[in-house]
Amino acid sequence: MKKLLIVALFLSAYRPSSAQEFPAADPQNIALRPIHNEFRELMDLSGIWKFKADPSNEGLSQGWYRGLTEYSEIAVPGSWNEQFTDMRDYMDWVWYETEAFLPLDWKGKPVYLRINDATYAAKVWINGQAVGYHEGAHVPFAFDISEKVRWNATNRITIQVENQLSPARLPTGKVPGGSFSSFPGANYDFFPYAGLNRSVVLFTVPKKSHIKDITLLPDLKGEEGLLTVRVAQEGAVSTGEVVLSGDGKEIFAPLTFKNGLAEVTVTIPEVRKWAPADPFLYSVSVALGDHRKPVDLYELQTGIRTVSVNTRQILLNGEPLFLKGFGKHEDFPVLGRGTAYPVMVKDFELMKWTGANSFRTTHYPYEEAYYDMADRQGFLIIGETPAVGMFFEGDSAELAQRQAANQQYIEEMILRDKNHPSVIMWCVANEPNDKAQIGFNAGGSFDQNAYDAFAEHFETVRRLDKSRLVTYVGVMGGPSQWFALPDVICINRYWGWYTSPGNIPEGAAMLSRELDGIHEKFNKPIIVTEFGADAYPGMHAQQVEMFTEEYQMEFIKAYLDVADSKDYVTGMHVWNFADFKTSQGIIRFGGYNYKGVFTRDRRPKMAAHYLRSRWNEGD
Repeated sequence: MKKLLIVALFLSAYRPSSAQEFPAADPQNIALRPIHNEFRELMDLSGIWKFKADPSNEGLSQGWYRGLTEYSEIAVPGSWNEQFTDMRDYMDWVWYETEAFLPLDWKGKPVYLRINDATYAAKVWINGQAVGYHEGAHVPFAFDISEKVRWNATNRITIQVENQLSPARLPTGKVPGGSFSSFPGANYDFFPYAGLNRSVVLFTVPKKSHIKDITLLPDLKGEEGLLTVRVAQEGAVSTGEVVLSGDGKEIFAPLTFKNGLAEVTVTIPEVRKWAPADPFLYSVSVALGDHRKPVDLYELQTGIRTVSVNTRQILLNGEPLFLKGFGKHEDFPVLGRGTAYPVMVKDFELMKWTGANSFRTTHYPYEEAYYDMADRQGFLIIGETPAVGMFFEGDSAELAQRQAANQQYIEEMILRDKNHPSVIMWCVANEPNDKAQIGFNAGGSFDQNAYDAFAEHFETVRRLDKSRLVTYVGVMGGPSQWFALPDVICINRYWGWYTSPGNIPEGAAMLSRELDGIHEKFNKPIIVTEFGADAYPGMHAQQVEMFTEEYQMEFIKAYLDVADSKDYVTGMHVWNFADFKTSQGIIRFGGYNYKGVFTRDRRPKMAAHYLRSRWNEGD
């Protein structure tokens, strides 16, 4: 009852009001990525769209959904903040419009519109008819538009988007007394890029019956692999088949549906395990109906591996694992947070060049292609929700809205990314705190109500996915008692930068003492998920001092040395992979965070060369 009340408060506070009906997006519509095959069609609407800012929020009352006039042009995907000369800090309402021709051979099939990211909230119309509403950044949503389209004709698609910063939203913004004072008023340390940052697509599914969801659960039993395949379908078909192939094997298993659900476990003899050194992927094909003449077919790839934990280590396939890598951002000049495949490829190449094997999706789910590349290239991912700046004091309605938002994020993130072998852990929040203001006094405070509210997010993850680990990332000065909740303790630490500035040895000693204290108390493996120092590109000094490339390199070296002396430290993620844009503030020169070991345009600093020599040692 408590959770239902929270969700009701959230929806009542943010559901748009107008004469038109805007049903909330159903998360189940994003469980399977749209594909194109003999049963399903796919149309990518990326390109140049019409665009119009609406600072007075008059577009709805004036009927702009019937067609934009006096508009500009904008690239989709892409952040509006980077594309125009006068909209960098604009966070209010805007309107997007494009047209799509729907061929006659799509008629009779359910047609969906999927928007892969509208930051932060969006309303959608087709041919002037209201379709639906979604709130939440960095996650997809989709609507069935079959009843509103014109066949063998051009259809107008209109999307209203706004990115208003609010304490009730996640990530949080404009928090009174919050830890960041900046403009725009994001309560987090990256730029609040807005708009349609990822692709928008149309897709169809078969009419008679179609596969709604597939969940793949890998396991190992000696040298055998086990893959449990759970299938949800919509329609009246009662049978189907799973075909697993790869490594010279082809294994068939029948499906029998009851109330739209079926499950089967496939045994794979002499399995080829997925691991960073050999990221082998099996193909899994699911068919509905007679396998000789199915009514729907969906194929995806996955790896067979297990993830577990003991008191000192993360175990992949039963073997100890050490995570070497980075926190990152989807951030690049001109593109903002817009999807850019060349940048993606470059980032993987540079991570491999340093010797990294992992990254955390700081601080939101990334574009899906990142996970596909990680699957193929053997990178390990900590998948993170957009719950940045989450806190548990103040207005009770706002707290309920934040709670409901993160519950929604967890469901949407797991629905979308659950079948990627690269994802070994879910992170429910970055640097949450019981209070809005974070202090750097070690240990922090403790509030039982805040603890209980935060614990709900761990319960949700474990209910939805028992096959992976779950964590959160603790802030300096955050409540240490919360470390009882995760499987692996993850902390962000900057002793020697934000505290004891300029004194790397003292910062390293503080880190060492704190790590020992945390492990002694909680007896869990620890990952330092952020550590680093700002280095302005090309700034040097004869003696190591702050903001030089030398200081950044020596800071990273000192923290890595501390980690090497602790057998319970199971990973080190440098903050950050590359410099990135932030809001304006006195601690962010030029509106940038310079903690990247690469510049924003991907040129290496001294620290990148150092990591390459250290992480590749012995290879």
